[in-house]
Amino acid sequence: MRGTGTVIGDRRPDRRRWASAALAALVLMAAGCGPRQQARPGTHPPTGPGTTPPVSVAPSTSAPAGSPVAGRYQPLWPFADETQAREWQESYRSGGHQPWHLDADRTALAFTQGFLGFAGIDRVVARTVTGAHARVSVGTRGEGGGRPAVAAVVHLVRYGTGPDAPWEVVGTDDTTFSLTTPRYGAVVSSPLTVGGKITGVDESITVQVRATGSARLLGEHCCVPAGGDGVPWSATVTFRAPPGRTLTIVASTGGHVAEVERFTVTGVRVAE
Repeated sequence: MRGTGTVIGDRRPDRRRWASAALAALVLMAAGCGPRQQARPGTHPPTGPGTTPPVSVAPSTSAPAGSPVAGRYQPLWPFADETQAREWQESYRSGGHQPWHLDADRTALAFTQGFLGFAGIDRVVARTVTGAHARVSVGTRGEGGGRPAVAAVVHLVRYGTGPDAPWEVVGTDDTTFSLTTPRYGAVVSSPLTVGGKITGVDESITVQVRATGSARLLGEHCCVPAGGDGVPWSATVTFRAPPGRTLTIVASTGGHVAEVERFTVTGVRVAE
């Protein structure tokens, strides 16, 4: 899972108190990172209209690096650190606040649509849950009404302890499109060299830098032409972010049948 770590294979551990803010995410329908794993199409039905969860985000002010998820993963979204996850647990126990945090499918789609802004990726194609880890394949409607296409396999891990520990996105499992540079969990600075491998034809890759708690892009590079069978790609992106902040680097490609057809993410931290 390159979104959770070396293999994006595995990319993952941001900190500070969170303030709930509603950020409308159109979620129409709804798998630890370690070795790369191919998404397995399944029959899990997408969530229906009206089930879109509100998006909770952390403050957009400077925040130090967050505590690792399960001791090794980068906390990408929706919580910046374990303190925020515990605060949500308390509010959920006392008033049932935002129960969608307990649903891996809805969390994966809210991350894809609300945080990354990929509104066209609107359904869950497959899902596997093993203990505290979930891998949710999100995708788009199949061309001509055919089988849905998988855009990415989002890796989530339960953040914290207890049966009501919420799901946290820690990366993606990569197959035909990977983001291996910088390595998962690396300490980085701007400008940043980003790269990986891709299989495809006439691809155009966009790289963005995002952070939990910020509604705006911290950096972007568009567009990198690519194509072939497992061909390397690279780009340089500049960004502005406070020291110690955990960042989500996302690379996306599309334009054949949908604006965004595949994406991959990894987690890094800004140098102090």
